Amino acid sequence: MLKGKICFVSGASRGIGREIVKEFVANNAIVYANIRTIGALDTWINELPSSMSVNIRPIVLDICDSQAVKDALLRIKREHGRIDVWVNNAAIAYNEAIGMISQDHVRQMFETNVFAVIENIQLVSRLMIRQKAGSIINISSIVGVKGDAGQMAYSATKGAVIALTKSAAKELAPYQIRVNSIAPGLTKTDLMHETASSFLEKRISNIGMGRVAEPKDIANACLFFASNLSEYVTGQILGVDGASII
Repeated sequence: MLKGKICFVSGASRGIGREIVKEFVANNAIVYANIRTIGALDTWINELPSSMSVNIRPIVLDICDSQAVKDALLRIKREHGRIDVWVNNAAIAYNEAIGMISQDHVRQMFETNVFAVIENIQLVSRLMIRQKAGSIINISSIVGVKGDAGQMAYSATKGAVIALTKSAAKELAPYQIRVNSIAPGLTKTDLMHETASSFLEKRISNIGMGRVAEPKDIANACLFFASNLSEYVTGQILGVDGASII
């Protein structure tokens, strides 16, 4: 489905990001997998079939560092002449009750979850505009749609991602650039294991399908938006939540 496509995935060292990388290379894409620590993906890559691992290009950078992102885009352009798919997946989350919200945490979340996404869309769209083609995929969250207790600041960042996705889609549509967002529900990642069991039980009880999402569920949705199957789809927010909010 993605044969020959050149892709970039931020926050690829674990969880959803790593699964997106796996799904993309399984479908014959070349993927620049963004990590923050040298060697963070080495063991995992070595466990993959060579037909997949050969198409993964780990790229070490802080997604909030605009110069580093510019350098990455220059490298991709130099090596391939284009960028077909850009996935804004990197994010941080602090779950804090209203009376306990840390303003430092709020700033950190907005810096990574919102400001970096805006700047990276700005940077990658310059290349995509010249190509007159491209797909930008922003990972948001269902809490950006419905909110949740203890997640006021985090849900604000994800609501912002949903809003900016729609605005960017309208602005970039004349250049045949698609901008969509995937809004996962509760997903089985390392971060979930750090969440209080009472909170998890309450959340799972509200999921119609009775289970949390697997990272592959989100990666499959990304595959659709990255492929030509969605070539006339833009500005959409796709909930991958097992009937949590309908």
